[in-house]
Amino acid sequence: MTRMTSFSDGTSVPILGQGTWMIGDDPKMRDAEQAALARGIDLGLTLIDTAELYGDGRSERLVGEVIAGRRDEVFLVSKIKPENAGEMTMMLHCEKSLERLGVERLDLYLLHWSSRHPLEEIVAGFEELIDEGMIARWGVSNLDLKTMNRLEAIDGGDLCSANQVLYHLGSRGIEFDLLPWSQERIMPLMAYSPLGRGDILNHPALQAVADRHDATPAQIALAAVLRQEGVIAIPKASTVDHVEANAAALEIELDAEDIAVLDRAFPPPTTSQPLDII
Repeated sequence: MTRMTSFSDGTSVPILGQGTWMIGDDPKMRDAEQAALARGIDLGLTLIDTAELYGDGRSERLVGEVIAGRRDEVFLVSKIKPENAGEMTMMLHCEKSLERLGVERLDLYLLHWSSRHPLEEIVAGFEELIDEGMIARWGVSNLDLKTMNRLEAIDGGDLCSANQVLYHLGSRGIEFDLLPWSQERIMPLMAYSPLGRGDILNHPALQAVADRHDATPAQIALAAVLRQEGVIAIPKASTVDHVEANAAALEIELDAEDIAVLDRAFPPPTTSQPLDII
């Protein structure tokens, strides 16, 4: 079952995609990682997120090999390092990402985190890449609400399509302000590390809810993130079994009792909180 959400321009994407952080780093894992990504595409997890930073381009190259001949099936996302997002360097680094990926255009290009370059310059650079046909839309990553408001006030800043942030049951601060703000603007939040760093998966509450659904704690943690409107989760999977387990989380519908159990274990925010970043 593929569940979808939309960007403000009406483009629909699956709410469950595939992340590639630390994929492509170990040559011994290459075949398994490629098989996992390919299986994910088969299962409808067609949004693939990568970055020039990941493995110094190795992740992009691996993704490029997987999607060769399947480009039309994939919504492709990559990210530019902040130091490369200047007016004179952005196009060059985008070209390098496109070359490693073996494609002519990115569906979404993100600023990886806050940059020393002025937001006005970055927005202008992104818009130039759109004009050149190198990207279809642009967004940001790891920007808090204060910075997003600054961005929106810039000429063209309201064209930002997405914000990729850390979000999982153990890090719910965005639910207080950034998530509602983004939902109002039909600006999807892409949740990286949606399963946490492994520490939350041992919590008894997750196991209890998992037992009710004949599922794993990881699947419940993923389902909890995916229940939020306008959230796209991009977990990494290095094996076919793992990506199949992630996809199965789409079938899980958490009820009020489940949510109450999870909220007691992982309380939602009641005040504004600093943005968590890995």
